[in-house]
Amino acid sequence: MSDLDKRAVIYVDVDDTLVRHASSKPVPITRVIDQVRRLHARGFSLYCWSTGGAEYAHRIASELGVAECFTAFLPKPTILIDDQEISTWLLKSFRPLEVDDAALDAVLP
Repeated sequence: MSDLDKRAVIYVDVDDTLVRHASSKPVPITRVIDQVRRLHARGFSLYCWSTGGAEYAHRIASELGVAECFTAFLPKPTILIDDQEISTWLLKSFRPLEVDDAALDAVLP
């Protein structure tokens, strides 16, 4: 893993990313959960966030057996205050079923 790879920080959403709500019980999206495990094994810093809040994100990740993969659990932000425009960030967004090792490797230096 290069020095840039070590600094890669990945935020993972909960609803419709880690789980679907097709019934009264959340349904795991196993492809994404497996990818979270692989990213953790590769040493990336992973954060789990949700508009449902940090406790909700932690509860779902725990139920899925991936809580240990995450550095922290956060509410999803609604306002961002930063000296840099987002357009200048090295930021790539993936839809849940688009993310795989090849897609990530293509954007990481």
